[in-house]
Amino acid sequence: MSLSPEHEALRRTVYDSFAARGRPPDDDELRTSTGRSAQWREEGLRVLENAHHIVRERGRIVLAHPFASRDFGFSVKGAHTLWWGGCAWDAFAIPQLVDREPRALVATVCPACATAHAWVVDRQAPPPGDQVVAFPVPAARAWDDVIRTCSLQRAFCGAACVESWSARSGVPVETVVDIPTLWRLARHWYDGRLDSPYQRRDITASARYLREVGMPSSYVASLRERM
Repeated sequence: MSLSPEHEALRRTVYDSFAARGRPPDDDELRTSTGRSAQWREEGLRVLENAHHIVRERGRIVLAHPFASRDFGFSVKGAHTLWWGGCAWDAFAIPQLVDREPRALVATVCPACATAHAWVVDRQAPPPGDQVVAFPVPAARAWDDVIRTCSLQRAFCGAACVESWSARSGVPVETVVDIPTLWRLARHWYDGRLDSPYQRRDITASARYLREVGMPSSYVASLRERM
């Protein structure tokens, strides 16, 4: 879905604020940036929401992938900016996307045993680590409830912790990947998101990207339901 120039400018205002300051613009900042009425600003944010550029909760922007405005389990600390990552995928993507912060400390805790984990993520190579990342929601169902999808995509000590958490939470997990795969997944997924105009990949290109970075075939195959 292509945006009008006015709505694309609004999208950039939101993303530029997240990239620079780790938070969305407030309403005063949106008014100054757009010069538009409160009604237009609300309608514009609804356009961005319907096009999956932002996610709101009780009227507040909580996600503008890969950025989040509240804790989804991952902090991302650059030299100048502190962000919340929307999920494991998004947390690893932020230093890949923000040019002035091409290196960041990504931190989380294992949902199963509360062990702390941290990686220095840059654009050169995957960080070392034996941890694994669970993708409980298939790719084709990610936007059915995207806040839940992001909340469930977490990093674990290993397979045993995934199994323990799955049994305790009742959330089945079919797709589990290692840290190098997560890094490759995040490396170019959001390319262009801080530029204008931004054009999201279609489903065919998305499936091709997922295959190329090594995501399991079962995860990629779920997208065929939407093709």
